[in-house]
Amino acid sequence: MGHDRAARRAPAVAWPLAALTVLGPAAALVLVGLNASRMDGSRVGAYAVMAAAVVTYAGTGRLITSRLPGHVIGWLLGLIGLSLAAAMVTEQYALYGVATAPGSLPAARLAGWGSGAFVALAVTLLFSLVVLFPDGRLPSRRWRPVLWAVVAVAAGWGAQQLQAGTSISGGITNALDAARAGYPNPLGVFPRHGWFGGLIAATYALGVLTGMLVVASVFVRRHGAGTEQRKQLAWLGYVGVMTAVWLAFLLTDVIVTDGGDNWAASLGWVLMFLTPVAGIPLACAVAVLKYRLYDIDRIISRTLAYAIVTGLLVGVYAGLVLLATRVLPASHPVAVAGATLAAAALFSPLRSRVQRTVDRRFNRTRYDADQMVTAFAARLKDAVDLDTVRQDLTGVVSRALEPAHISVWVQPARPGPASAGTGDGKGHGLARRMASQSVPGQPGQLPTSAGSVVSSRTRARYFSTFASLISS
Repeated sequence: MGHDRAARRAPAVAWPLAALTVLGPAAALVLVGLNASRMDGSRVGAYAVMAAAVVTYAGTGRLITSRLPGHVIGWLLGLIGLSLAAAMVTEQYALYGVATAPGSLPAARLAGWGSGAFVALAVTLLFSLVVLFPDGRLPSRRWRPVLWAVVAVAAGWGAQQLQAGTSISGGITNALDAARAGYPNPLGVFPRHGWFGGLIAATYALGVLTGMLVVASVFVRRHGAGTEQRKQLAWLGYVGVMTAVWLAFLLTDVIVTDGGDNWAASLGWVLMFLTPVAGIPLACAVAVLKYRLYDIDRIISRTLAYAIVTGLLVGVYAGLVLLATRVLPASHPVAVAGATLAAAALFSPLRSRVQRTVDRRFNRTRYDADQMVTAFAARLKDAVDLDTVRQDLTGVVSRALEPAHISVWVQPARPGPASAGTGDGKGHGLARRMASQSVPGQPGQLPTSAGSVVSSRTRARYFSTFASLISS
C-alpha cells in the first residue's frame, strides 16, 4: 500500500521538478545573450553544452521516475539537473546585476554567492549517484561511512561559502572573475585562517579520499555482481574510461605543445567535459531501465575497433605524406591527395579485419554467434531431411542462447509461421526475454512428415529464423 501511495505521489513531484529544471537553462541562456559583451566564446559554448546537459538530466530522471517511482537514481538525476540549472541562472544573474548593468537587479551579489553553493551541491549529488548505482542501494552496510562522508564533504563545502576574506568568482565558469567583476564574500562570518581554515583544508582532503572511495565502490560492487548488474556497471564504466581517455589526450597535448592554445586542446576540453556531462544520465537511463542493456559489448568493441583503425590510418597517412615529400619528386598537394586516397581505400578492409579481431577478444558473444550462423548455413546447404534440420536448429539455438525451453513448429496447408521460440533462460544476454522469430510460409512448401525432403526455400526459412534469433 505504501508503494502504491508513493507511485501515485511521484508524478505530482516529478513533473514540477522536471519543468523547473528545464526553465532554468532557458532563463540562463537569455541572460547569456544579455551578458554577451562580458563573456568570451568558450564560456558561451560551455553554457550551451550545460543547457543540453541539464535537459538530459531532467529528461532521463523523469523517464526513470515515471517507470520506477521508488528508484533513487531517477530522483538523483533530477536533483543534479536542478542544481546545475540553478548554478547557471544565479551566475548569469549576478554577472548581469554586477557587471553588465550594475545595480539593475536586486540581490545580485547574493545570487553570485549561491552559484558556487549549487555547484558544490551538484558534485555531492553526483558522488551519491555513483555510490548508489545501479540499484539505489549501497554495495553493503560497510559502505555507510562513505555515504556519511559525502554528506560531511557537502557540509564542509557549504561552510566554506561562509568564510570571510574570500571572493565570489562565479559558479560553473567563473564568469565574474573572467569579467573582472569579482567581489568580497557578502556572507563571510567565519575566519579565513586559524581553526576554520584548518577545517576547510581537512574537508578538501576528505573530499579527495571520498572521491577515491566512490570510484572504488563501483569495482567492489562489480566483484560480487551477476551478469546483468555487470552490464549495468559497464555502462557507467564506459563513460568513466572515455573521460579518462580524453583527459590523457588533453594532458599529452599540453606536454607536447607546452600549454599552447590550439584546436587539439580545445577539442580535448570539449570532449572531456561533454562525455561525463551527457554520458552519465544516458548510461543511468539504459542501465536502470535495462533498455538495450547488453549492447554495451557491441559499443565497446566498436569504440576499440574505430580507435585502432583511426590510429593505423593516421600512421599510414603521415607515413605516405612523409615518403612522398622527402623521397619521391612529387609536390606537396599531390602527396596529400595520394595519401588521402590510400587511407580511404584501406579503411573498409582494415576496419573489417580489426573488428573481427576485437570481437574475438572483447565481444565474444557476438563473435561466437556469427560463427554459429556461418556453420549452420554451411550444414544447411547439404541437408535433405526435415527432422535433421529441426534437430540441428534446436541444438544450435540451445547452445547459442541457453533458453529454458525451445520449440520449432510448422503450419502446413495455409500461410503461417515456421519459427523457433525460446524461453527466458540464463547465460547470454541475447535471450534475456521471450524471443520468437518467424518467416512467412507458402501453402504446400513446408513439409511436415518425417523423412520429407527439405526444399531450398525451406532451408532459407530455417536459416532466416535462426539468424534472426541470434542477431536479436
